[in-house]
Amino acid sequence: MTKMTRRTATLALAAACLTATTPLARADSLADIRKAKKVRIAVAIGIPRFAFIDRDLKPTGSDVETARLIAQDLGADLDLVQITNAARVPTIQTGKADILVASLAVTPERKKVIDFTVPYATLNIIVAGVPGLAVKGYPDIVGKRIGVTRATVNDMLVSQNAKGAEIVRFEDDATLITAAVSGQVDLVSTQEAVVGVMNEKRPDRPFETKFVQSELNLGIALPKGEDALKQWLNDWVRKNMQDGRLNAVFRKFHGRDLPADLVERS
Repeated sequence: MTKMTRRTATLALAAACLTATTPLARADSLADIRKAKKVRIAVAIGIPRFAFIDRDLKPTGSDVETARLIAQDLGADLDLVQITNAARVPTIQTGKADILVASLAVTPERKKVIDFTVPYATLNIIVAGVPGLAVKGYPDIVGKRIGVTRATVNDMLVSQNAKGAEIVRFEDDATLITAAVSGQVDLVSTQEAVVGVMNEKRPDRPFETKFVQSELNLGIALPKGEDALKQWLNDWVRKNMQDGRLNAVFRKFHGRDLPADLVERS
């Protein structure tokens, strides 16, 4: 090998090592959104009150309307990415959406892999069942058949606290509702709005709340490291909570107000 060839090879090796050890610069999603004037916001379609398809076959609900308001205030066109419950965290992890507004509860496990804003909404998750079924807590679920939506906090809580229960998992709330209405399960772990829809479809034998499992704070989700976008979203949530715009959207679909101290809970 000639002296010049050895020198060229050494420089190439040094450059390769530098590339391997130097982290790649992250893109600034907020700047990219503003430059492109387009934002991809994921919503989990099929969650009553939050995100569903209306009679005109158009997506609507409090999460959908919130996504539209965010896009409007960003000065960007909205690309509404419609996903399932189970796809919520992976959608953000894999970069298939810039932001996720999908009734996603803020939990320590999820915060390890994605980022959250301050809470923008809340929901109660409950165990409900047919009248006459004696269930007052998790021990009473053991040995019984209970329906849950896969990859939800409900699923996690029942799995952890009612070992020995027969848990039937469904891919989304729509199929859980169908199963409950058709009598496939006598118990469900879900949110109050989902039980409301179930009871609209079975008014002769409505499900009743057995016990409240948890009140969950919901956050807007985004990838780790997008500090500028997170700050913009936090400021947006606080402003729209204070001026009542987020509460008005929530009340329109859920028939109740958000807790006054919601943002301070984070």
